[in-house]
Amino acid sequence: MDISVVIPLYNEEESIRELHDWILSVMVQNNYTYEIIFVDDGSTDLSWKIIEEVKSKNPCVKGIKFRRNYGKSAGLHVAFEKAEGDVVITMDGDLQDSPEEIPALVEMINKQQFDLVSGWKKKRYDPLTKTIPTKIYNGVTSYMSGIKLHDMNCGLKAYKKDVVKNIDVYGEMHRYIPVIAKWAGFDKIGEKVVLHQARKYGSSKFGISRFIYGPLDLLSIMFVSKFGKRPMHFFGAMGGGFILIGLGILAYLSVMKLFLEVAGIANRPAFYLGLLLIIVGVQLFIAGFLGELVSRNAPDKNVYQVEKLI
Repeated sequence: MDISVVIPLYNEEESIRELHDWILSVMVQNNYTYEIIFVDDGSTDLSWKIIEEVKSKNPCVKGIKFRRNYGKSAGLHVAFEKAEGDVVITMDGDLQDSPEEIPALVEMINKQQFDLVSGWKKKRYDPLTKTIPTKIYNGVTSYMSGIKLHDMNCGLKAYKKDVVKNIDVYGEMHRYIPVIAKWAGFDKIGEKVVLHQARKYGSSKFGISRFIYGPLDLLSIMFVSKFGKRPMHFFGAMGGGFILIGLGILAYLSVMKLFLEVAGIANRPAFYLGLLLIIVGVQLFIAGFLGELVSRNAPDKNVYQVEKLI
């Protein structure tokens, strides 16, 4: 199969038929073998009923329905497991991503041998309250990760099949899939300017909270990527440093007490600082050991409650 188109959505009943027909037109024009995977993330409207209707008319459509709203990362995670295409395309279900971009993205994967190609909505139809924080977020993420992308969180992306089968998207980490892919060894990451459509139906499902949690998610993924399987390297190194500094301070004070007969050593702030550093260092060592135990016994996959598959 040439292409899997993955569409996570939540309460997008007005868009589903139109988006399906648009994708179908592109697939037919380019003679692709394909599948379209709609992931209904616990919608409360008629989204699932419409997906069933579209499926009845087009056997290349697949549907996944969650029992409740888990978030976009969960939808991508489950769909990536089911995807069979050599190239996997992700796009949002609100008609703001254009299926007309798919052939160029596929060509970059197949002919230019990119592992991942991210869309860049250079001209956006969003308010300043969304575009300015997004630019700041992209700049910080690019600097911290070393991945030079202008639009890290663009929903329109193309992946080699190997990429989606070897990355684990969880929590709210869909914003950082290029970072996850890079740390999984897929470092040929490209970018393509894509058309951004104004929202045609409904309203955005993402609030201001993403700008609060986004930086925390970035710190989390950077830490997990580097130390997720070896937490002792982080906590042990930090704990060892604290212990050495604490021992050095206490050794200095001991020399002053024993050989220079300086009085009142135990009343000095440096004495308590040395003790504190040693105690904190030991606690960090313990945290590292516990982290090692947890990481070695933790399950590798997330479990989401899928209600229906078609």
